[in-house]
This record gives sequence, C-alpha cells and structure tokens, in this order.
Amino acid sequence: MNTVTMALDRAHRSEPPAKVDSSSRMAAIARRQRWQDALFHRGTQAFALLVLAAMAGVLASLLVAAWPAFQKFGLEFLWTVDWDPVQENFGAAIAIAGTLSSASIALIIAVPLAFGIALFLTENCPRWLRRPLGTAIELLAAVPSIIYGMFGLFVFAPLFADFVQTPLQRLLGGMPLIGWAFGGVVNGMGILAAGIVLAFMVLPYIAAVMRDVFETVPKPLRESAYGLGCTTWEVVRKVVLPYTSKGVIGGVMLGLGRALGETMAVTFVIGNANRLPGSLFAPGTSIASALANEFGEAVDLHRSALFALGLLLFVITFIVLALTRVLVAHAERAKGN
Repeated sequence: MNTVTMALDRAHRSEPPAKVDSSSRMAAIARRQRWQDALFHRGTQAFALLVLAAMAGVLASLLVAAWPAFQKFGLEFLWTVDWDPVQENFGAAIAIAGTLSSASIALIIAVPLAFGIALFLTENCPRWLRRPLGTAIELLAAVPSIIYGMFGLFVFAPLFADFVQTPLQRLLGGMPLIGWAFGGVVNGMGILAAGIVLAFMVLPYIAAVMRDVFETVPKPLRESAYGLGCTTWEVVRKVVLPYTSKGVIGGVMLGLGRALGETMAVTFVIGNANRLPGSLFAPGTSIASALANEFGEAVDLHRSALFALGLLLFVITFIVLALTRVLVAHAERAKGN
C-alpha cells in the first residue's frame, strides 16, 4: 500500500507543471496570432493607402503641370475650340467632343453585342462549344491596342470607305435632318471609324464580365422560372437581369473607361484633325490621341495645355466611376423595393 500511495502522490504532484506548460503554450499561441493579425491588418492597410497615395500623386502632378494653362485661359479652356500651338491659343472642346463621341459610339455598338454574346454563352450555347467560344472572346482582350490600330488603318479603313461610307453617303447624305451626319470626305477614317474600332476593343471586357455575372445566378432560380412556363427571354428579363444588374453596370462602365482612355487605336483611325467634326465621317481628335501626337514636341504653354487635357481625362474618368456608383446604388435600392 505504501508503494501505491507514493506512486499516486508522485503522479498528483507531476500534474500541475503539465497544466502550467499547456497554458503557457496557449498564451504564446494567442500572442503570436494577435501579432500576426495586427501585422496582416497593417500590411493590407498600407497597400490600400499606397494606391490612394499614388492617385493623389498623379492628381497633384497633373494639377501642378496644368496650372499655367488654366491660369492663362481659365475655365474658358473647357469650351474653347482653338488649338494653335504657334499662336499659343489652346482649348479642350475639340478633344473632349472627340473623346465623348467616339466612346459613346463604341458603347452603342459594343453593349448590345456583348449582351447577346453573354446570353448565348450562358443560356443557349451547347456545352461543347461554351468553353472554346468563351476563351476566344477573352483572348480578344489580350490583343494589344497597337494591333487594333494597325488593323483599323490598313485593313478596316479601306473596306469601311468602300463598302460602308460610300453606300451610306449615297443613300442618306441627301436626306433632311440626318443627311449632315453622313457628309464629308470618304476615306475610311473619322469619328465613326474610331468608335467602331473602340467597340471591338471593349467588347471582350464587357462580354466577359456579363458572362461571369450571369453564371452567378443560382440554378434553382432559373429552373423555377422555366418550371412556371417562362420563356428564355422572360427568364433573362425577370430573373437574370435583376439578380445581376450590379455586375452588368460595372461591366459596361469598365468598357466605357477603357474607351475613354484608349490611345493608339484611336490615333490610327480618328483622323487627328483639330476641328469639331461636322459629321460621323469627319476626322477629329481625342484627348488621348492629342497627347500621343503632340506631347513629344510640346514645350512651355503647349506642354501645360496637354497636361490640362490629361487632367480633364482624369476628371471625366472619375465622373464615370461616380456615376457607376450612383447607378449601382439605385439598382440595389430598386431591388430592395
């Protein structure tokens, strides 16, 4: 009995050190986890602040460089149509008009096409064709803009002049009210040509985003709608679009942002004329093409005016993003109601 009692006493005395070691290990693990969480939080916060700092630096540099132009021309710089580097008279109206018109034409063409492509891939496309066709659409986004520009200048422009501009001018050029839109020299370049090339550039981005958001719709929702006797269009209109409106708007605005800032492709086909376009076939210019064409030789006030154009493009893009947030918030409120 004495031997058993002594063994039990030794076992009882050995338990408290084990418990102490276990609690100390748990405390060390907790301290390490708190340190890791704090480090992760500060690291991700630093990444976010780095992006904000970069944007603030870009904005500040644009403001400083563009200040001489705004100091001389004031707000009239926004609606002045003169652009004369020799006389140092500069205005942004021509470039702004070309940028907005070409981007608008691109969206008018690209959004319906992207919508149709996304619906076909998610609703009607055979399973064996869905993956290769979707991959082919995404590969178009990887084509460099310079390639689009070269294609537009050497292949698209001659065909566009012979088979689109000439017939349209003959058919609609003499009509009242709309005839002015189809006047001008037929050479395959101009605002309409730039808008079409931009449309095919932004089409893959919009189509890919729409396809991805359409695929997020739960299958039970689709199957329930089909079970109630809805057609494919009714399912899309009453189920898919309400469920994915936020992503659809985001995809469209992503394409618009790409169209507003595109440089080389537009430079090749827009015509690069510093005058307001009088028709869809007339040459024009955009903010990005003006920067690409003139920045290398600009000095003094001319250089400051180009920086002012860059600042305006930054502001236009910011306004587009703000409108995107407003549209998304409106869609969310409508969905909640």
